[in-house]
Amino acid sequence: MLSEASTSSTSAGRRNGQRQAPSKSPAPVALPRTSEKKPPPYGAQHRQDALWRGGNDALPPLWQQYEVLGQTFYQDDTLVLASHNRPVPGVRLDNPGTLVDPECEWHISPFGRSYFVNHKTRTTSWNKPKPECPAGSLKPECIIEGHSRPILSLAYLKTSCNVMSASDDGSIRQWKRDGEPVGKSWNGGGGGVGSIAVHLDDTTVVSGSVDGRLRLWNIQEGSMIGQSWERHDAPVRCLDWSPDALEIASGSEDGTIRRWNPDTGRQIAPPIKTSHEWVMAVKYSPQGDKFISGGGLGPICVWSRNGKLLIEIKGHYYAVTSYCWSKDGAHIFSGSGDMTIRKWRATDGKELVVLRGHTNNVMSICLTPNERYIVSASYDCSVRIWDLKTNQAVGDPLLHEDRVRAVAMSPDGKCIASAGIDKKIYIWSLEAALERHQGADDNNAKLKGRPAQPRVVRRPIVSNLIPTHISY
Repeated sequence: MLSEASTSSTSAGRRNGQRQAPSKSPAPVALPRTSEKKPPPYGAQHRQDALWRGGNDALPPLWQQYEVLGQTFYQDDTLVLASHNRPVPGVRLDNPGTLVDPECEWHISPFGRSYFVNHKTRTTSWNKPKPECPAGSLKPECIIEGHSRPILSLAYLKTSCNVMSASDDGSIRQWKRDGEPVGKSWNGGGGGVGSIAVHLDDTTVVSGSVDGRLRLWNIQEGSMIGQSWERHDAPVRCLDWSPDALEIASGSEDGTIRRWNPDTGRQIAPPIKTSHEWVMAVKYSPQGDKFISGGGLGPICVWSRNGKLLIEIKGHYYAVTSYCWSKDGAHIFSGSGDMTIRKWRATDGKELVVLRGHTNNVMSICLTPNERYIVSASYDCSVRIWDLKTNQAVGDPLLHEDRVRAVAMSPDGKCIASAGIDKKIYIWSLEAALERHQGADDNNAKLKGRPAQPRVVRRPIVSNLIPTHISY
């Protein structure tokens, strides 16, 4: 299943192996905070009684519990981190190797605050480990701040090349390339916004929220058109417009795909019940004659426009989170929790290419306009550019301070926008990244014949695919 993405603390419970509604911990009570000025010292990670209300039998303040496929998970909503282990002082909450820094461990203090133990420095800290940014790493052209919770979805406008963002804070915002906000934020009252998709003519954008409802927005006016639509039975995970703009497809944690008439906001056909458990990605072909879906379970499914299952594509062994089509409709690209990006032949599902290099879940992918490169965002805190002629990564990763949830390519092919758990949008220059890569290749050519220098390689993170909830 998907880790740290965009699910709900308010959706209806579902049993028989499916996700049940998370249970919130009780409101915190006043407790002495003197011991909380600093985290417990290094070496003090031993079992002891919890001092929050309810003790070891209750969750700490600002935690939630939820169930997926019969497994129980516990999440610290402040850090947006989830664990298989119940939070009790002295219990390690991360699985070895799953944090960005493999020398660190995640624990909880007696008063219910997460902290991190660094075995290399023999220190403890309240701060979540961040990836090391090597000297000389490419910097973003701009970092945009304004959301108060993680950003879950990005989309570019074709005419202006402004970027739109949707967040766990319940808002949708529009930004110029230099980071200047365009108008006010939009909030439809449906809780966190998990996905947005822009109409081909840039006039409207559809959003899907934790309340299971879709909303249509007038981009120029920044206002909702009519009322919210009928609802899914659980949070909306993904959206896409058909190329002729006559219908919108949505996927949800309720395991269904629903297709909508954007003029009426009504469903145009019965819901498609998939095998995915959660539908995390849906995408129409450029020709509009079919669409694909993927999610937490089962194969990639290719559907006819009228909802008939055409083929199933097997190859990923964890959740499928994102899709792209080639312009001619001949190839499908998919990103997955198995840390890979794969290329498939659309007619028969034959696997053609596997791109490996990320060290945690691949959450989002997009193609450059010329289809020479594919860009990926990952929970290893990085964005990577891949050359589809060589099937190799281009240059060094573009680094965030935390896990990256979404990536989008500007229509003019100049900029990459990426965003995620750190609540910031990073704008990168594709040209600068490619030039730096070319410069590195030139330097490598000059160094031929010299003794090889050691190269620092990040150790892969074991991807446990914990389906962590962003607490809308």
